Amino acid sequence: MPDPTFRGDPYAVLGLSHIASSVDIKRRWRELAREHHPDRAAGDGAETEKLTTRMARINAAYDLLRDPLRRARYDASPQARRTRETESRGFRPDHGEGRDGQGIDGAGGPPPAPVARPVTARFDTSAVFHRRNATSGQGPAPLAGHPPMGRRQGDSDLRASIPTGPVERRLSEDPPRLPTLREARETVIEFGRFHGFTLGDVAGLEPTYIDWIAKTITRDRDLVMRARVIQADLNERGIERVVRERAGTSAAG
Repeated sequence: MPDPTFRGDPYAVLGLSHIASSVDIKRRWRELAREHHPDRAAGDGAETEKLTTRMARINAAYDLLRDPLRRARYDASPQARRTRETESRGFRPDHGEGRDGQGIDGAGGPPPAPVARPVTARFDTSAVFHRRNATSGQGPAPLAGHPPMGRRQGDSDLRASIPTGPVERRLSEDPPRLPTLREARETVIEFGRFHGFTLGDVAGLEPTYIDWIAKTITRDRDLVMRARVIQADLNERGIERVVRERAGTSAAG
């Protein structure tokens, strides 16, 4: 007599993993037998027929798994191998299988999707969008209660593409006072190789250093102004400045 065939996964019918022991299989069959026995229908014909069909499938799955030879033959089938691979990825069936491959409690189908991060809320910010180089007076104000500033006469258009806004420059009515030549010559240098010397001393020792200060220094405005006063005096007196050659270089020619 040939072995009876079984359609589907007997482990899924009993709601067990493929690595369940024989003790687990027998315990699970007893639980399902008490839960789905036809006597629980209490005289309801339709429910009795439904439970009888389910119990027959549960018994067939149990008969296959309690037989070591039939179980080993099923475990070697491609279907069982695919199911074991699914279980190894973290999915284990929680319910048994019923008619048409569905779970006893109505569950079945592919494994559930993996848990993903929740989708954050989305906010509509189109009301505060401004085109590039659009004036700030176009469109509604970005914030309620903060209308755009009115344009004053003579001001240029305010551009949204300028991060820091417009730069207002106002010329002083009184130009800065230039120091006198005496004040300039008495100014003491606080850096470099002429540290402690006055600008008058440097003008007599090395006039080219005065030109260097007037041209190069940017962090000390007063010092630059005083160096330029002395520079103008040197030019007015016709004092020539000879630039020294760097070490290691020779004169051209």
